[in-house]
This record gives sequence, structure tokens and C-alpha cells, in this order.
Amino acid sequence: MDTNTITEIIILAAGQGKRMRSKLPKVLHCIAGKPMLGHVIDSAKELDVAKVHVVVGHGADLVKKEFDDPAICWATQAEQLGTGHAVAQAMPSVDPNSIVLIAYGDVPLVKPSTMASLIESADEDTLSLLTVFLDDPSNYGRIVRESGKICAIVEEKDANEEQRTIQEINTGILAVTAEKLQEWLPRLSSDNAQKEYYLTEIIAMAVKDGMKVIAQHPDSVMEVEGANDRLQIAALERSYQQQQALRLMMEGATLADPDRFDVRGNVTVGEDVFIDVNCVFIGEVSIADDVTIGPNCIIENSCIGQGTVIKSHCVLENASVAENCDIGPFARLRPGSVLANKVKVGNFVEVKNTVLGEGSKANHLAYLGDSVLGSFCNIGAGTITCNYDGANKYKTTLGNNVFIGSNSTLVAPINIGDDGFVGAGSTVTKNIPSNQLAIGRGKQRNIAGWKKPVKS
Repeated sequence: MDTNTITEIIILAAGQGKRMRSKLPKVLHCIAGKPMLGHVIDSAKELDVAKVHVVVGHGADLVKKEFDDPAICWATQAEQLGTGHAVAQAMPSVDPNSIVLIAYGDVPLVKPSTMASLIESADEDTLSLLTVFLDDPSNYGRIVRESGKICAIVEEKDANEEQRTIQEINTGILAVTAEKLQEWLPRLSSDNAQKEYYLTEIIAMAVKDGMKVIAQHPDSVMEVEGANDRLQIAALERSYQQQQALRLMMEGATLADPDRFDVRGNVTVGEDVFIDVNCVFIGEVSIADDVTIGPNCIIENSCIGQGTVIKSHCVLENASVAENCDIGPFARLRPGSVLANKVKVGNFVEVKNTVLGEGSKANHLAYLGDSVLGSFCNIGAGTITCNYDGANKYKTTLGNNVFIGSNSTLVAPINIGDDGFVGAGSTVTKNIPSNQLAIGRGKQRNIAGWKKPVKS
């Protein structure tokens, strides 16, 4: 392919997917938290194609709403008349001088490198086709060769007994010039068992026109597997997760069990990272060297600094954690949580939109919201920051070396100076200057002669 050639991609995404037994269009069912069509679109964008065309049909409005991207050129296949007919709906928007890659919205694991190989092989004299060999080729179109050269594709319903023994099958993914597509598509016939316009017929047309039809092969069969039901969705999910697990282990992570691990986004890891079972990573997650993550954690759009330990059953959302922190078990860091070095957030502590300075700790049973803590503060069990008055949020600010006794309530807005001290069980509503002790308790009364209630 000439380096100056324009490349465009047509993604077929019009199918209903009746076997999904779902109100959602098939291509909106997810692999790793992302719709199948989203995987194909993202792979196409990695190739820096000039245009991405998506052909929709069933549930078109839902699909367009999910992918509200002005860079996508939408085409509609109002009637499901076959793959050839679907491609034809996109052609009016395709540059006639381009190389066109045709892909499928329900085949989500095709690698960008596989797509690139097809595109590189296609030119005005060559059609590049992705094929794969299967032990059981049932239900797939067969690649028919003569003297080793591809001469046609025959769908199973139209194949004879000899052709059905062929194990090389058509994936449907191919690259060819737009000029040839414009020439061939109007010549497709629906004179077949399905009464549809098969895109596969263009292979025979290419051969008749003297073009080379060459086969490319994916790295694995799962790369070109589609999903027509929820069992196949589950198989694709496991394949995807196995790829992610392999990548992270090669980059320096130990996974306690690679089969009990989920990535739903992009995870980067340093060296000597340990990840226990049943952890889920969502969005953009960065994990530095020597981090340990316990079982059953959910980490979303967060950065974890070197040497940090996250114990079991923790949830981190849009959080930034520096080095050598100690989190959990059963801790929750909500959006806007920023932990400096050597911070400890212990069991059943919730942090939201709060900065904890170096060495500060909230060991257990606390809520810190809309707060800024200096260095080496100690937050006692049962402490809460009252940051919301029913209409507005207010900030709590602590200096360095502040000690908050257990079961204290800090009513924002409030400032506590360096080395401030709050006695246990206090409700604090006023600022506390540096080096002062605040006690805000009701006066205790001891009632003599009190009798314990008895059942009547």
C-alpha cells in the first residue's frame, strides 16, 4: 500500500442479536466494561484511519447515543439484507480513492496490528482477507482454493459436501480499494439460501478481474470470534482478561490467580507488584513498584504509589495515593481523595474530597469529607466531619500534628491549628487555635438510686 493512500474503516453493527435475548442491540453488550462496538472503534482509531463509518440498524438510536462521537460517520441499514447490502449503505460517504477495511461490531478482540496488516497488504491489485483454520468449521463460510490460490468463499448453507470439509473459514474481515467495492457491490445477487446480498461474493469477482486475493491470519482464533449469545460473550470476556493478565505478569506483576482478575480499562504496573484474587480495575489505573493489593478490591481511575499496601475489600475511586501508604481492610477512598506518603486509612474509614498530609492516620471507623489534614494528624475512631448542611458543602482544615479523640464530630467550616487537640466525644463547632485542647461535651450527671427497667 502506498504510504499516501487514505484508509477508512466500515464497521458493520446493524444486527439485532436475537439469541442475546436482550432489549439492547447486540453490539452494545460489553466485554471488560466496554461495548463490543467500542473495542472495534478504539482499535480502528489506533490505526489513525481517516474515517470510521459505522453501519447501524436495529436499535440505531441507542447505538448512536452510546457513541456520541462527531468523528464517526453513521450509515443506516433499514432492512437486514446481508453484509454486502450493509457495506453499500456506507459507501456514499467513503472516499473513492481510499483503502477500505471492513470489520464487525460484534467481533471485539481483533488487534490493531491485525487490522494494520490487512490494510498494508491491500492495493489496487490485491484484496486482503482475514481467514482462520478451525477443527470444526460448522456454520462458517469456507475458503475455496484452486492450486493453493483463493478463488471464492462459499457459505455453509450453499456449500456442497466436499466444500463443507474445508477447515479454512472466512472471518468476514477484509481490506480492498473503495473503487473496487463501488464496482462490485451493485453486482451482488440475493440468489442464495438466505436471500441476502453476501459480501463474500466479491472474492470471486476479484479473482475474475485478475486481482490477487491473499489470506492473513490472526494470532489466535479468539481474536476473530464473534458473539451471538451470552455464552460467547462470557468466552470473549475470559479471553480478554487472560490477555490482560499475561501482559501485566510480563510487566512485573504477580497475580495470585490470573483467572480471577478483571481489567475494565487500562492498567499499568511497575515491578514486584502483587495482586490477590478477585480484584477489579476500572478506567485508568497506575500501580507503582512494590505495591501489594489484597483480595476483592475495586480500584477505579486511581494512582497507587510505590510500596503502598491495600488490604482486602477496599474501594478506590478517582484517588491519588502516594508512597508507602497503608489502606484497609474495608476502606473506601472516594473521588478527590489524596494521600501523601505514609498515610494510613484503616478499616471502615471513608474519605471523600480530602487531602491527608504525610504520616497522618485514620485507623478505623471514621468519615473525612471535604477536608485538608496536615502532616502526622491522628483521627480517632468514630470521628466524622460534618461537611454538609443540607444545601452546601463546607471544609474542615487541620494543621500539623492535630489529634482528634474518638467519637468526635467536627462541624464545618472549621479550622484546627497545629498541635490542636480535641477531647474524645466532643462536638466541635468553633475554630481551635494552635496548641489548645477543645472539649465540647454535655455535662455528665450521675443519678443515684436509678433502677433498671423491668419487663411488664
